[in-house]
Amino acid sequence: MTMPPVPVPRYGAGALPDLPESVLAAFGVTDAANVLELPARPRVCLLIIDGLGWELLHAHLEQAPFLASLARRSLTAGFPATTATSLASLGTGLGPAAHGLLGYQVLVPGTGRLLNHLRWKDQVDPLVWQPRRTAYERAAAAGVSVAYVASRLYAGSGLSVATTRGARYTPADGLGQLVAQAETALRAGDRAYVTVYHPDLDATGHVFGAGSPAWSHQLRFVDALAERIAEVLPPDTALYVTADHGMTNPTERVDAETTAALRDGVALLGGEPRARHVYAAPGAAADVLAAWRAVLGHAMWVVPGEQAIADGWFGPEVADDARARVGDVVAAASGPLGVVQREVDPTQATLTGHHGSMTPAEQLVPFLELRR
Repeated sequence: MTMPPVPVPRYGAGALPDLPESVLAAFGVTDAANVLELPARPRVCLLIIDGLGWELLHAHLEQAPFLASLARRSLTAGFPATTATSLASLGTGLGPAAHGLLGYQVLVPGTGRLLNHLRWKDQVDPLVWQPRRTAYERAAAAGVSVAYVASRLYAGSGLSVATTRGARYTPADGLGQLVAQAETALRAGDRAYVTVYHPDLDATGHVFGAGSPAWSHQLRFVDALAERIAEVLPPDTALYVTADHGMTNPTERVDAETTAALRDGVALLGGEPRARHVYAAPGAAADVLAAWRAVLGHAMWVVPGEQAIADGWFGPEVADDARARVGDVVAAASGPLGVVQREVDPTQATLTGHHGSMTPAEQLVPFLELRR
């Protein structure tokens, strides 16, 4: 069976890291490139809808009449197409291999442990793990009032510190609070950059499936949120709507813990079902690569970690500390398959919707624009 070519994300030519860089350039920050050719505006509101894939949106435009009315084009999320990685790209303007948040969970080099970027329970300093300046810090240094509006559950988390520092974190739980806090933050200065993050569409898709009736109903609430934010925008404000990844419903599950060929020689298994970092025991990398290709090659791109880096999966800029976090083997799903660990993470193994890989359903996200 011939595998399709790997559709590497469009870093530098229409990927998520290009969005904050373009916003900064539109604000007049001199070292930023306006790849997306955004117009200069004194105020920008960026609404991030977790899990709103480009293909999913186009298949359900009747559920989102306001979003459907906006000018739209697609961006690529970056690899892996997952929340922590994409929020870091949106927060820093850097590709995954530059900011170092290379997936749902990755190796902490030298420890034999995985760091879960969403839970961040390991004793890892986010300022050390992700030391690069954020787009929010750069905007603030240019005199822009910067705020990040999201649930109070994420305030002060490792992920928030790594990706949103420089912004005034503004807690908001519920749709009405998100709208009110966004409006207040946009009016806080003569120039303002306000990001609003909403996670519920992604959570619904994980449990009930992307495109399910529950997902479609949730999309209606997302559409109402975007429309209400648009109604309270101050004059001369640009509203941009995007997402961190899309989603798909894989029909095949392979358990890495009960499949001997996928377990032998593996010290740790990072990532998530559709985008795996495989960390081999000393001297076992070649055997692990061969075994994973033999079992999963019909539905996954399986390559050595160094090849994934060289081929640009994680972006053109590669930080030394990020390189050490990449698996000895990297496996990304090309077909409807997920590699699970039912004993290690039973909840994840039972989810219906997944994301992470480079298929269009996961990789393409909308970039919607309303300019006033």
